[in-house]
Amino acid sequence: MKLSVIGAGYVGLTTAACMAQIGHDVFCSDSDTEKLAKLKNGHVPFFEPNLEGVVRTSSNSHRLRFGSTEDAIAWADVIFICVGTPPLANGEADLSAIEVVARTIAKCASGYRLVIEKSTVPVQTAVQLRDHLAIHNKNGLRYNVASNPEFLREGCSVEDFLHPNRIVAGVDSPHSAEIMREIYRPVVEQTFDCPIHSDCCSGKRPTFLVTDTSTAELIKHASNSFLAMKISFINMVADLCEVVGADVTKVAEGIGLDARIGPAFLNPGIGFGGFCFPKDLQAFIRIADKSRCDFSLLKEVEKINQRRVEQIVEKVRKELWAIQGKKIAMWGLAFKPNTDDVRFAPSIAIAKVLLAEGAVVSAYDPQASETAKAALSEITYCANPYEAAAGVDAILVVTEWEEFRQIDWRRVLSLVAQPVVVDGRNLFSPSEVSEHGFRYVSVGRVDAFPSKSQASLLQRIAS
Repeated sequence: MKLSVIGAGYVGLTTAACMAQIGHDVFCSDSDTEKLAKLKNGHVPFFEPNLEGVVRTSSNSHRLRFGSTEDAIAWADVIFICVGTPPLANGEADLSAIEVVARTIAKCASGYRLVIEKSTVPVQTAVQLRDHLAIHNKNGLRYNVASNPEFLREGCSVEDFLHPNRIVAGVDSPHSAEIMREIYRPVVEQTFDCPIHSDCCSGKRPTFLVTDTSTAELIKHASNSFLAMKISFINMVADLCEVVGADVTKVAEGIGLDARIGPAFLNPGIGFGGFCFPKDLQAFIRIADKSRCDFSLLKEVEKINQRRVEQIVEKVRKELWAIQGKKIAMWGLAFKPNTDDVRFAPSIAIAKVLLAEGAVVSAYDPQASETAKAALSEITYCANPYEAAAGVDAILVVTEWEEFRQIDWRRVLSLVAQPVVVDGRNLFSPSEVSEHGFRYVSVGRVDAFPSKSQASLLQRIAS
């Protein structure tokens, strides 16, 4: 089937490349001509595991091409809208890019088109999109509008697309539903060649859920808001654990063993970030407010998350007494591992607070240093975690990169000015770090400190 994808960001490019991987002919466009030039040469302009390989393979097989939005609209009968919907100052989603695409479709297309919104949008956007196409229709365009929300996690978006647990198709006609079923048939039936490791596929076929467009739009916002609520809930449990001396990791394990709850998103820490959860939570709150529905529950979820930054800084402050003039290393900048995305990342807010209090900050991230520089120009970016730790008074673990699990603590001890680790992601075992001579502080667990004799011995060995 011939498909066009408008927008080559995380969602759009993953959608385009994976649609080509499962056998469709795909035309991907973007308003950023520099990005298109990179993509035509096989280079993905952001870090996402496995995506560059799929883009190159699909491009080499001529199933994936890149070009202008006008050409993409004229080329295919099915058009996926995957443009950005960033938050406005009041928390509502900015739909101006959706409107621009709608006008362009109405201007450039003739004959039949199925227009599918894949961008995260407020409920009833499909209704507005349908009306907008009608108002600006100049060439006898015939169309249906569908909603096909994405559930891709940054860091494993290719795997999530090819092996999803559900595909939601919000449609306005039986004809639209049949087209959507045909598009996703290779994914539902798992009949394509998987380009990534074989164990990524559970063997279970995804559920293909057909709804109306408004229901599909609500599913997306409700899903992300519910997951954000789980994170804020376990963070509040972590705060209680610190007061009463309990271990939040065991509490979370016990909660997660209940099949009605499950273990996912019960990892306490510095709070959620990224471009999806904060934005979608705000947008859902605004949707509820405009609909005169009391969604104070979600407002509290947002407040809890916003407080996490100050709480983690307070842990640093408590260990160092005062932050003014102290050197602090941040291990990690991306909002989660396996991505270079720092949009709404807690690291940015934490670094700004530390800088405002007079700290000297160094940082290392395996992928996100370049993307972070636009938001944080005042810190020192390092080539590895050891360089970042040299001469510091505290190490703050911000992102749970797998690389950090292999750290040589004896080497780190020989580099730091003070052996203090504040683990905002509970990445390490308290006993392991304290046994190497560090004062170890985490989230929702009892702090761990080396004995005086042990610390003295380890310091002499390190020096």
